[in-house]
Amino acid sequence: MVIKYVKQYVIAILILSGYFGYSQTEVKNKIIDFATLMPIESASIYVKNTTIGTVSNADGKFVLQVPEEFTKDTLIISSIGYKSFKVPVNEFDNAAEIYLEEDVASLDEIVLIAETRPKTGNDIVLKAIEKLETNLPDSAYIQKGFLRHKERNKVEFKWLIESAITVYDSGYGSESKDHLKINVDQMRKSYDLRDVDSIFSYVSYKNQTTRSRRLKTKDIKRSQVKTSQLVDAIKWNDNRVNGLQNIFQGKLNLLRNSNDAKALFGDDILEKHQFELDTILVDNDRKIYKIKISESTDFVGLGTKGIYNEGFVANGWLYIYYDNYAIKKIEYELVAASAAQKDRSKRLFDTQVNHKLIITYMEYEDKMYPNYIYYETPKLVNVGFKADEKISDKEKERYNKEERFYYTVQEILFSEIILDKEIIKTALQDKWDMDIFSPKPYNKAFWKNYNILLESEEDEKLIEDLSTRASLFKD
Repeated sequence: MVIKYVKQYVIAILILSGYFGYSQTEVKNKIIDFATLMPIESASIYVKNTTIGTVSNADGKFVLQVPEEFTKDTLIISSIGYKSFKVPVNEFDNAAEIYLEEDVASLDEIVLIAETRPKTGNDIVLKAIEKLETNLPDSAYIQKGFLRHKERNKVEFKWLIESAITVYDSGYGSESKDHLKINVDQMRKSYDLRDVDSIFSYVSYKNQTTRSRRLKTKDIKRSQVKTSQLVDAIKWNDNRVNGLQNIFQGKLNLLRNSNDAKALFGDDILEKHQFELDTILVDNDRKIYKIKISESTDFVGLGTKGIYNEGFVANGWLYIYYDNYAIKKIEYELVAASAAQKDRSKRLFDTQVNHKLIITYMEYEDKMYPNYIYYETPKLVNVGFKADEKISDKEKERYNKEERFYYTVQEILFSEIILDKEIIKTALQDKWDMDIFSPKPYNKAFWKNYNILLESEEDEKLIEDLSTRASLFKD
């Protein structure tokens, strides 16, 4: 019995060692395109042969905490289409900006080689999908990451959450809805200044979760609804639109869930997408296909319960390694295309782009693991101006255009992969809670050494303004 407890104690220490390492080296700087002098966004900054890394923000800036044991290892800064920058961690100069030069392979040379290979964009993508079972993890793993969830209208930030999360995945061969778990470990920031039309959320909540007669917003008065009921309704609306389960267990997790029924990258992928080979680029000395995503013969739909999420066409880019057909990066948008969705998107959200997704992957021990996720979508929070309300024309315009919906953005950076079966087994015995909207503990020591995403300068100013006005905030 004593041996059992000692073993569990050792495993717990191993899990926490990544959190409370006492000695860290901080590397930070800005990455710039050598030719244009413009900042390079979403460049990868990582320590070779580890999962310690981050990505650059919209200003090309980054910060990375490297444990002391890796300071003699190689730091790699890379971006698709550029030559990589490599230097030992302990020789990195935080004062000198990093300039990356363009690096492009010859498309003609690749296409004309004698080797039998797929030549068209469609065939290359189908080959990559076929190879997912080889290139994606086939056994259980845990990832540690940083989540930033933010919402804003056209004027200001309304809500910000920053959390440390843990994700467990049993592997590509199993369904994520049954075998993928998420836990929110710690909270770093929670600023909430939303002006939510609670009655609208309450009516939607009741109509979706009960069998009573369908309610209409005009038939409900605030005095008829308990505060606790409103809280439940708002939380329900938060989770159904932006809960973490939607990112990891939904259709937009395009590769991981490609085996699911009606998957977007499933058996009928070419009925909803077409793929065109654009060029061959270079990523950290490896050739990589750049493939354009465009519309096909059928609309794309997400099948979201209680929300009309149909009638889209997809566009964007896929980046697929030439040597093993592993998908390195996805840039994916769903644009309103059917008459019904065009009308709905314009009327409710004043935009035709309803979903914007970016996923990059890191290679670790010959498998591709999620590295960075960016997801953006508009979220309806008000029903708009009501005809019997006595307000000025200027207020009417703002109510309909600026206060009706929020732009919601979720970013996740993964910085640690755990493959040890004993550690995973022990972690699964704990209670897992994926609710990012409920309060979580704050631990200053935890965050001192935890890798986070830098905000852009624009976002930093908006968040600073939000933090001074928010009624709910923590250090």
